[in-house]
Amino acid sequence: MSKLLLNICSLCYKWGVALRHRLYDWHIFKSESFDIPIVCVGNITVGGTGKTPTAEYIISYLSSSYNIALLSRGYGRRTKGYREVKCSSSYLDVGDEPLQIKLKFPDTLVVVCEDRAEGIRRIRSRYPDINLIVMDDGFQHRSVTPKVNVIILDATRPISSDRMLPAGSLRDLPSRLRAAHHFIVTKCPDDMTPLDQRIWRKQLVSIAFQKVYFSRVKALPVAPLFLDDDREEVTFGSQAVLMSGIGNPQAFKRDMGNRFNVVDTLFFNDHHRYTTDDVALMEKMIDRYPRAIILMTEKDAVKLRRFRRFSPALRRALYYQPIEMEIIDGSDANFIGNLVADIEYAERD
Repeated sequence: MSKLLLNICSLCYKWGVALRHRLYDWHIFKSESFDIPIVCVGNITVGGTGKTPTAEYIISYLSSSYNIALLSRGYGRRTKGYREVKCSSSYLDVGDEPLQIKLKFPDTLVVVCEDRAEGIRRIRSRYPDINLIVMDDGFQHRSVTPKVNVIILDATRPISSDRMLPAGSLRDLPSRLRAAHHFIVTKCPDDMTPLDQRIWRKQLVSIAFQKVYFSRVKALPVAPLFLDDDREEVTFGSQAVLMSGIGNPQAFKRDMGNRFNVVDTLFFNDHHRYTTDDVALMEKMIDRYPRAIILMTEKDAVKLRRFRRFSPALRRALYYQPIEMEIIDGSDANFIGNLVADIEYAERD
């Protein structure tokens, strides 16, 4: 597509998004409020910014104090409507990210529903003891008015140099950031400086109550995809072929490059559905690098955990990298404490 055509399409998309927001602002399109605190974890860009690790972070810290439900659209699933995610669910029916969250937090109610308002109504009707809903990726939809907006931004893709789709990766207007309560800048490099953080704050904070937090991925010990095979121990500096089907694999590549000898990569589009052709590519990789493991993300592991068409050698080579988010120095103090304060305020409102 030519640059001129991209610019025209981007401008038209921007006008369409702006008009839609105006229709909500003028109450022509209706936005529904609920008598339960709703924390929206969202972004204004396409691709992987780190919403799922943030939702997991919130659930891990607040599940002892609240009865939480996680509500997601379930992007890429082959089903429609309201559906509760079980540990035994197929990612094709519920989406890869909701299933990943359910497997990590089996006692947490995880629901997928493309109509967020309908999903909340069904949760309230079926589970009256739920007293907090974490809404994954609902910021731009506006059919629901959340009590708290936690907006995720990717440190590797500053919004100041980005553009609206399709010329860039912005799917919403930068002016919408005024609706945020908390910003989390994810995938921060180890050498992020105080000046870098001040630049981000200057871009983001437009209202006094807004808080900015900086985070990075904390890599946990790698885990085998299958537990029923004998295998050699994976150590620092081991050879690895990186494989992922996520929105922005560059941070994964950077972080794993610091721990492993990365000899090759297999990168697919976000929410990729693996096929037998992909398995053939994996088999070629272990033939080419017999001492290497194939190291994937958690989201990829969710999709491949029930795949049975692997040779014994490939089964032994498949590992995934569990992660969790950690807040780093330079952030505003006490993200969870500030989030709880906002939730408690919403309960009194």
